[in-house]
Amino acid sequence: MKAACRVIGIAVLAAIAAVTVCRAADDHQLSQPAADAAISRWPDGRFTAPGEKWAWNYELGTLLEGMDSVWRSSGNARYLDYIRKSVDVLVGPDGSIPTYKVEEYQLDNILTGRQLLFLYMQTHDERYFKAATLLYDQLQHQPRNASGGFWHKQRYPNQMWLDGLYMAEPFYAEYSVLTHKEKNFDDITHQFVLIEQHARDPKTGLLYHGWDESKQERWASKTTGLSQEFWARAMGWYMMALVDTLDYYPANHPGRAKLIAILNREAAAVAKYQDAKTGLWYQVIDKPAAKGNYFESSAACMFVYALAKGVHRGYLPARYLANADRGYKGIKSKFITLALDPKADVSLTTTVKAAGLGGEPYRDGTFAYYIGEKTVTNDPKGVGAFLLAASEMEAASKTTPTKQK
Repeated sequence: MKAACRVIGIAVLAAIAAVTVCRAADDHQLSQPAADAAISRWPDGRFTAPGEKWAWNYELGTLLEGMDSVWRSSGNARYLDYIRKSVDVLVGPDGSIPTYKVEEYQLDNILTGRQLLFLYMQTHDERYFKAATLLYDQLQHQPRNASGGFWHKQRYPNQMWLDGLYMAEPFYAEYSVLTHKEKNFDDITHQFVLIEQHARDPKTGLLYHGWDESKQERWASKTTGLSQEFWARAMGWYMMALVDTLDYYPANHPGRAKLIAILNREAAAVAKYQDAKTGLWYQVIDKPAAKGNYFESSAACMFVYALAKGVHRGYLPARYLANADRGYKGIKSKFITLALDPKADVSLTTTVKAAGLGGEPYRDGTFAYYIGEKTVTNDPKGVGAFLLAASEMEAASKTTPTKQK
């Protein structure tokens, strides 16, 4: 009899837990549960197996950007402490970054610098600023194509990828504000304008993933230098770069209006290709009927974040909040799983693990390549993007649009 009571009690508790979790999902309050799950999953921000090498990387930067957003919306010191511990593992007492290799000139390596600046502002510990200055110095010597665009990496000569704008420009802008280098905003504007001028398709309004100005790379068109397809997450990176970089623009800088105009063009294109039934977007965004194409989670999170934040900051018309809301509902319905355990674990499914151009083995940028890449559950990039989207959508339910940060 006692055993039966215990079973019934457990069932009741599980039912209560289920109701609690479902209510949280319905009320758009998933940012803190998802952040707590990420902390349990990746203590100290480390997502390699025990004993494996751990190095400075952009995936951690994306995750911590999401954690940053949850800290700002909640004020919970746990998230600030997590960011600090995650960065401290990789930064030396003298402000060095032992696992960072400047000679690679990877724009990917710049992203986590945003958290160095964040920690410097919170703690006034000079080593964070010294480490950030190493990354700023990389940008000062970053190889450029003939038109002045940053190479994505040293080993990818003359190539600009949409990803690179998110990796570099928000940090570049924030560091420039902190050090009173407003002239840098001319260069920042040039990076955004240049890639849009070359990568934007006039018919769809979408941006191709990569552009090789030399037209020498195998994946590049010999006529335009462009890659072949519109990869959803690449556009997600670019739109997040726009809304995050705009936070730091001087109000009277002419580049501010240019970036807002680009954001509006891309928002219109992304809204056009949003699936009417689910509110989501396909991996190859403009080919919904193509065999093997699928809804991908990280891109949806990035689009929701960029659209919602664009409205909140006054960069986009208020109507785009409806697109963000449909997208967020689709994310919760399609990609979020809630485990009924004491941690109320929140997981994000169907994130493409990695996609790029060139390299070894060679990535040719075809449709078959993009849909053939592996998808995973709880990829740090996807989780970081979800935390950003969830925090922004929770803010949307509490505030009216504002132009001020």
